Amino acid sequence: MARYIGPKTKIARRFKEPIFGPDKVLEKKNYGPGQHGQTGKRAKKSEYSVQLNEKQKVKYTYGILERQFAIIFERASRSKGITGEVLLQLIEARLDNTVYRLGLSPTRSGARQLVSHRHITVNGEVVNIPSYSLKPGDVVAVREKSQSLEVIANAVGTGSNYPWLEFNTSSMTGKFVNYPERTQIPENIKEQLIVELYSK
Repeated sequence: MARYIGPKTKIARRFKEPIFGPDKVLEKKNYGPGQHGQTGKRAKKSEYSVQLNEKQKVKYTYGILERQFAIIFERASRSKGITGEVLLQLIEARLDNTVYRLGLSPTRSGARQLVSHRHITVNGEVVNIPSYSLKPGDVVAVREKSQSLEVIANAVGTGSNYPWLEFNTSSMTGKFVNYPERTQIPENIKEQLIVELYSK
């Protein structure tokens, strides 16, 4: 499946935010990439451009392709509640993102690889689909055979604590307790712009 494998700092500079994590280059060059990045000549953007930019930022942040994103938005629009908030909740409930949030991998792309390579189980069953949607109460764990992997052992314990997740370091088992509230999601996302974009 197609994934963005180009320079991440270039993308982060486009959005002027460290969407892939701490970035020393971005700190030094906090302006857009390219020869016109510093001039600010492209500063004026249309309403559509701002909305599209926000959608692209979410896609790059979570590593989601266009078709997948459209499917998630469709689910969110059919659900009860505020569409933008439900959209982020559904994205946060993806298995690869949850593995990242539990601190089993330092990056989302690394978490996606752990899932794809069959190192992760959900409710005791191996799941190798990164986009698998978790439900409240689902238990995510590292396979017993994979717990000694250096990449996992080094990452465990480095993650932050999130109110909608529980994690047991000794057993490498986590629980998706419930869908997060919008205020609990740390990413700087203006989800209403995405809703406006799709409602055109």
